[in-house]
Amino acid sequence: MTDQEPSPIRRLTSYAHGGGCACKIPPGELESVVEGLRFTGPSNPEAELLVGLESGDDAAVVRVSGDTALISTADFFTPVVDDAYDWGRIAAANALSDVYAMGGRPVSAINLLGWPRDVLPFELAAEVLRGALDIAHSAGCHVAGGHSIDDPEPKFGMAVTGLVHPDRILRNNTGRAGRPLTLTKPLGVGILNNRHKTTGEDFPHAVASMTALNDRTSAQAVQGGVECATDITGFGLLGHLHKLARASQVTAVLNSAAVPYLEGARTSLRAGYVSGGTRRNLEWVRPHLDSSSVTEEELLLLADAQTSGGLLVVGEIPGHPIIGELIPAAETGKTIMIK
Repeated sequence: MTDQEPSPIRRLTSYAHGGGCACKIPPGELESVVEGLRFTGPSNPEAELLVGLESGDDAAVVRVSGDTALISTADFFTPVVDDAYDWGRIAAANALSDVYAMGGRPVSAINLLGWPRDVLPFELAAEVLRGALDIAHSAGCHVAGGHSIDDPEPKFGMAVTGLVHPDRILRNNTGRAGRPLTLTKPLGVGILNNRHKTTGEDFPHAVASMTALNDRTSAQAVQGGVECATDITGFGLLGHLHKLARASQVTAVLNSAAVPYLEGARTSLRAGYVSGGTRRNLEWVRPHLDSSSVTEEELLLLADAQTSGGLLVVGEIPGHPIIGELIPAAETGKTIMIK
């Protein structure tokens, strides 16, 4: 190879230290950082803040009129798959999911792009943007510009604005004892993504799960009178369920046998394809678990760091499995009991 010849392009995931939502800052560290921000605000706000940092919900919500509230969220991450177009699709679906998790409808989005311009051709970045555009348009959401920087690691995501009726917001702190827990997508994409990054094996069913929008299940929840929901992303089912139960001041009883998984997730776990993010999730939530009846393998599956996962709904959604229920807060202080 001469000095003039460009270096060969490696697999896209090899340019990132992690992948997808498994790259999130550990939840315990994040909470300590943002703790002091919860009690601040403008002296003369232009709009009423309905959902902020208090319960660590999926997005911010402000009321702009009597029957209209604005949802604001942003999400971005390093490559989770090697195909640039699919990465864009997954990242867009993941960013839109926060709006659906609040019971809203996305109306506009802007791109957030970090790109190693001296390492990766911009044609690949164009494919990422094209994938995101296709998913956003399928959701009826405009994409109107964005922001880009030269970055040693490729990163992509979106800032999304949505609309919701102020009386129909899905929150993570409104769960009530006696209500069932429904999960709308199977778990396991984190483990399969880690295997893909390590071996190069493709898992089309994992891509299909990550690019599937949560729009229909969100609409079903709102139409069914559901008040409490969240989406399952980087903190895993256990992490997001803990946050929901803690915010709602209840305990969640989780039936581990009822939790669905993508094909290959369990065998991939046994083969060792577990991300560091998943292990950090489990260590963060472990003190809040009553889990003596389940194995460490099962706990790792339940803590698997998801990218563009499904909704966890406090209520029933037809066609999706009920995986547990909420009960009054346990005297032990545990937020999750696993059986």
